[in-house]
Amino acid sequence: MSQTAHSLPSLWTPASWQQRVALQQPQYDDSAELGRALSELSHLPPLVTSWEVLALKQALADAQEGKRFLLQGGDCAESFADCTSPIISNRLKVLLQMSLVLVHGLKQPVLRVGRFAGQYAKPRSTDTETRDGVTLPSFRGDVINSPEFTAQARRADPQRLIRAHAHSALTMNFVRALIDGGFADLHHPEYWDLAWVEHSPLAVEYRRMVTAIGDSLRFMETLAGPIAGFTRVDFFTSHEALLLHYEQAITRKVPRHHGWFNLSTHFPWIGMRTAALDGAHVEYFRGIRNPIAVKVGPSVTPDQLLPLIDALNPEDEPGRLTLIHRMGHAQIGDKLSPLLDAVKREGRRVLWVADPMHGNTESTASGYKTRRFDNIRGELDQAFDLHAAAGTRLGGVHLELTGEDVTECMGGARDLSEADLQRAYKSMVDPRLNYEQSLELAMLIVRKSGPVR
Repeated sequence: MSQTAHSLPSLWTPASWQQRVALQQPQYDDSAELGRALSELSHLPPLVTSWEVLALKQALADAQEGKRFLLQGGDCAESFADCTSPIISNRLKVLLQMSLVLVHGLKQPVLRVGRFAGQYAKPRSTDTETRDGVTLPSFRGDVINSPEFTAQARRADPQRLIRAHAHSALTMNFVRALIDGGFADLHHPEYWDLAWVEHSPLAVEYRRMVTAIGDSLRFMETLAGPIAGFTRVDFFTSHEALLLHYEQAITRKVPRHHGWFNLSTHFPWIGMRTAALDGAHVEYFRGIRNPIAVKVGPSVTPDQLLPLIDALNPEDEPGRLTLIHRMGHAQIGDKLSPLLDAVKREGRRVLWVADPMHGNTESTASGYKTRRFDNIRGELDQAFDLHAAAGTRLGGVHLELTGEDVTECMGGARDLSEADLQRAYKSMVDPRLNYEQSLELAMLIVRKSGPVR
């Protein structure tokens, strides 16, 4: 272990992060109001359970050993207004359909983790925004303020912490009800169809795959009888644990387990902007028992990454730490290999996951933030090749996507152009893959990696 990691204090509490520099936190103008909201939040029921958290950690340990593939995806930033049954079920549909493609093509189980039921906070490049000479706080997600450009809307409102918990609970409740009710039953993948893509260029290939899986399932059940495991799937949630007051309030001890669990989500992660070794987020994350992830950008060096691994997973616990690299298609070739080599040389147990979205964001002349499908695919292609060359394994993908008929990323099956963006650009923050582009990317992953042996 590095000397830097040894210098971290051993005493940890859910509040010890408050002694460190906490980046990307809102400025609340009424500390008493904030205290009342956090007190209420700390007494509300948790959103997930400790046994679910530990089950995910074991599944991630399997992924580290090459026995599973992680599919993590969902919205860039959830909004309270999108907490509706059609939007939630469409998010679940696209992840289920992508996982079906991956299971069929990779010939191994897929671990499904949604980027929702808590993804209400977003980091921003600047604390303020100026329009026509008026400067207001930046929009930081529905858990903090509103996107409308008024002083009242942009005020950091502590009551939104309670609303975020409620909307996360509603989302989790509906997802659990769908899965327990047979929505994910492999006997009926037609339940997952999205009407707006009936005439997609990928529809024929996908339905051919569904038919082949159905035939195989019926054959096995003819020989062995009904196979109950195909009627439901395991499904987990994740979000960037950015707003530390919120995360602290839902960090609990539970009976018959040692330590502390973040029970706002199964799988929290640290973003690239808040991953400083001596920062508040690393201090908070090092003490919770959840499996955790860290976004790794092109500026990170081996000398920075190795002490971070030591701090977050000092016991080299299986399933504990996932590294999500997000380099951009133009930089991944130079920036990723030194990190892979260093982690392999030190023998550290991590799960490597590719995020081909965040390093490939650009703005058009008309002001739209977008991503080119070719760049997303290009970064993912290079990631597989670089891991193969280093003797490491790319064990998953992390994607911003939606089941809605949006036009936010250019290219893909319908070759969306810059002119198409204005038709259905709905994201409040970052551009997302739509259903067709998501399914196409799943098929490309299969073609690139082939069956895992």
